[in-house]
Amino acid sequence: MPTLFWIWLAAAFIFLIIEIATPTLVFACFVIGGIGAAVTSCLTPSYLVQIGVFAGISIILVPLTRPLARKITKESPQKTNVDAMVDRPGLVVKKIDPALDVGQVRVDGQVWQATSDSVIDEGVKIKVLKILGARLHVTRLEE
Repeated sequence: MPTLFWIWLAAAFIFLIIEIATPTLVFACFVIGGIGAAVTSCLTPSYLVQIGVFAGISIILVPLTRPLARKITKESPQKTNVDAMVDRPGLVVKKIDPALDVGQVRVDGQVWQATSDSVIDEGVKIKVLKILGARLHVTRLEE
C-alpha cells in the first residue's frame, strides 16, 4: 500500500472523530471523500487526482446530506435562559412610558428594563412578547 493511502485513511479517521464531536454531518462527507481518495491512491500515484476525488466526493455529498441533517437535528423543545421568558407573565414595578423610554417589570423574581407600545402604569400585570437586547418588550395582560 502506498504511503498516501495511509495518509488519506488517517485524514478520514480525523474527520470521523470531528464528526462524532459535532452533529452536523458535514465532516461525514469528508470521511467518505477521504476513503475515496485512499482507494484512488492505490490506483494512481497522482496526488492531484486524489485531491480531486476527495474534493469532488465531499462537494457532492454536502448538499445531499443537508436534508438528512435537518431531519436528524431538532430544535430544543424546552427554551432556556432569556428565551424562556417569552410569554411569561410579570408585574410592572416602574411605569412604562414608550415616549420617555422608561419602565421596569418583574418577571420570575427578576427586575428588567421594559418597553411597550403603550403606556402601562405601575402594578399592572403584563406578558412578555419578545426580548430586545437587554430589555423586555411587553404588553398589558388582559384578564
